[in-house]
Amino acid sequence: MNNILHIDSSVRGTDHDTASYNSISKALGRRFIELWMRKNHQARVVYQDIGLHPPAFICQDWIAAAFRPETDRTEQQHLVLAQSEAYLEQVSNADVIVITSPMYNYGMPAVLKAWFDQVMRVNKTFSFDLARGDFPIEPLMRGKILVLLTSCGEFGFGPGGVRENLNHLSPHIKQLAKYLGAERVYEIGAEYQEFADDRHQLSIEHAKQAIAALVENLALSCIRS
Repeated sequence: MNNILHIDSSVRGTDHDTASYNSISKALGRRFIELWMRKNHQARVVYQDIGLHPPAFICQDWIAAAFRPETDRTEQQHLVLAQSEAYLEQVSNADVIVITSPMYNYGMPAVLKAWFDQVMRVNKTFSFDLARGDFPIEPLMRGKILVLLTSCGEFGFGPGGVRENLNHLSPHIKQLAKYLGAERVYEIGAEYQEFADDRHQLSIEHAKQAIAALVENLALSCIRS
């Protein structure tokens, strides 16, 4: 697991003078990468801050190009798909994909959805075959790990939580994860941001501890394998 793809999606930065303005999810991502690099100095990290450098939204020309056989595409169609191809190469090369995401309006940020739309490609990340009947789509990539690090303003979005039915962030990402080749998905999150009380600080500390434990467990699994 030497190749890490790190995707940040918060529109916030991490260096604002007012600490409360800074991104919690990005801070959790940095924590994971720092601890991972201590365990594996040979790891290579490809980093994309799509919150500050958003992907293009797909459009009619994008769809026409993506569904046209590669050998038949025009030069303009290759240009339309250039960003998608770059993202796909990064995903394909990754052993571990780290995605950090705040919860915006109970779902993922628009920039992260745009990234997924650029990456979800027929004959690239999934195949489509009507011979399979009512379930014609199957993922093409395999063997990756997805680490999802989240933050939210409220609380209780996990299984059995008081807001579980409002969580359209992690279930959506987990559903798409298999098309990134993720066979194992780990989620760690911080809650209570809008309350800004002791529960929030405790949640951040628990998330940091969980990240450290996850890095340790993944490092041990690498040794055993």
